[in-house]
Amino acid sequence: MLDLKAIRERPQEFEKRLKSRDPHFSVNVVLGLDGRRRDLLQDVEKLKHQRNQASDEIAKLKSQKKDQEAQQRIQEMKAISDRIKSLDAELGHIETELNDLLVRLPNLPHESVPVSMNKADKRLVREFKAKPKFDFKPRHHLEVGEALGLLDFTRGARIAGARFPLYKGWGARLELGMIQFFWDFHFTETGYVPILPPYLGNSQSMFAAAQLPKFKDDVYYIEKDDLYLNPTAETLLCNLHRDEILDGADLPLKYMGFTACFRREAGAAGEEERGLIRMHQFNKVELFKFTDPESSFEELEGVVHDAEKVLQALDLHYQVQLLPTGDMAGQSAKTYDLEVWIPSQNRYYEVSSCSNCTDYQARRGNIRFRPGTDAKPEFVHTLNGSGLATSRIMVAILETNQQSDGSVVVPEVLRKYVGTDLLRPK
Repeated sequence: MLDLKAIRERPQEFEKRLKSRDPHFSVNVVLGLDGRRRDLLQDVEKLKHQRNQASDEIAKLKSQKKDQEAQQRIQEMKAISDRIKSLDAELGHIETELNDLLVRLPNLPHESVPVSMNKADKRLVREFKAKPKFDFKPRHHLEVGEALGLLDFTRGARIAGARFPLYKGWGARLELGMIQFFWDFHFTETGYVPILPPYLGNSQSMFAAAQLPKFKDDVYYIEKDDLYLNPTAETLLCNLHRDEILDGADLPLKYMGFTACFRREAGAAGEEERGLIRMHQFNKVELFKFTDPESSFEELEGVVHDAEKVLQALDLHYQVQLLPTGDMAGQSAKTYDLEVWIPSQNRYYEVSSCSNCTDYQARRGNIRFRPGTDAKPEFVHTLNGSGLATSRIMVAILETNQQSDGSVVVPEVLRKYVGTDLLRPK
């Protein structure tokens, strides 16, 4: 959520930077509502002052037995009260409209972010390894996984519906092995504090993380309990310190959380999104940081490198892309995507999105820190990144490590978790 006072003080800057995300945005809409709200507040205060004066005069007239004059002032005061009531109602509508607009505005993009509404205008930062080469035509991961008895989407659909996965046998071991490896790696190698949060979040948590109100239709909602299924662990970790004032000496705080993630929106149906590419349910280890404003963009680079280390350990070809303004999540000021190569489709897919949300989520969740003993509290900056989601990593492993005989080589770092070095056809 953006600072209304800052918009008021620097309207041209906000206009320019927000237009880089939405060309239709005009800061005049915000300033117009804010100006009308402030005028109404001033009018109401004046009228309330007049009403208070009238009350004193009425009391004085009654004490002097001037009942006719007192009655006249009572009628005048009633008119003032009616006007106050009318203005209060209008003020309520204006404040609601202004607040609804403010909570839907995206974050200001950082100056280093490419300005473009075209998602293809992302900027390649670096890549790891060369693309894998085969002396046979690489098969789609769904074909590989079903031949090895790792995946059963037919029974998954029977149990829950389309786009819900079912892992079995060595596939289940590989899925859990990846989760355990990511978990162990980020605890021992990158120093994140492990968190196992609830899978459900209340409306305050969803709002603070900026899932509500914009993405209300994309998350699973349990109406009876007014709870939402977690769309990403970022939503939950963001709320660890909601309504708290942190000690600046403790920053940055680094957390990792494991959850299953649930999303209604699953993208367009098509050949390229068969299998594990895009689902309603998937597993993910999420990285999250609370930092001071001065170091947050440096800390973002750290999140990206921490996620990269996992891909490097798995020995997968990937690239790091800096997203343009038109392709970032609304809460983000700067986002890097880590994309792995999928041989059967001859294209890359995002497996980790690492973002600095600056103070956008902190304002919504009232998350602050005190820089010094007597210093005034300031809003923290929040950062997040997948470290990693398992589904597309399994796709990359099955397709990159497939052999001509149908077997799949298990990455060395996963073998102790999976219990084998080679997945063989039945």
